Amino acid sequence: MRVLVIEDDGELAEAIGAGLRHEQMAVDLAFDGATGLERALVTDYDVIVLDRDLPGRHGDEVCAELVKAGGRSRVLMLTAAAAIEDRVDGLGLGADDYLPKPFAFAELVARLRALLRRAQPALAPVLASGDLWLDPARRT
Repeated sequence: MRVLVIEDDGELAEAIGAGLRHEQMAVDLAFDGATGLERALVTDYDVIVLDRDLPGRHGDEVCAELVKAGGRSRVLMLTAAAAIEDRVDGLGLGADDYLPKPFAFAELVARLRALLRRAQPALAPVLASGDLWLDPARRT
């Protein structure tokens, strides 16, 4: 699994990166929103762990840009903004999951793995019998 962690707290970002690498994940780090967005747009990440309150470019803007770009990366917001309204807003921006700080590292790993499982594209509902194929999605 390839993960981008966008977190302005350097110690926390490094700790998350080291822990995820220990879990056999390939991890890149970005410490501000602008750098994180640039990396997310040029590299195919499975999951992006995104803080909301970032310097340079706010995490909400980063999330909205990622959704607008139509990338396949899943976004997990990992942030101190823990109120229900904050979670609803973050998910409304297009985040796939939301984990408030402080958090249990084991839960972060479990959520990342769950997002990866859901990131796989669904198989098209194509019906086949002999030489006859029916693809309802394409209407062919």
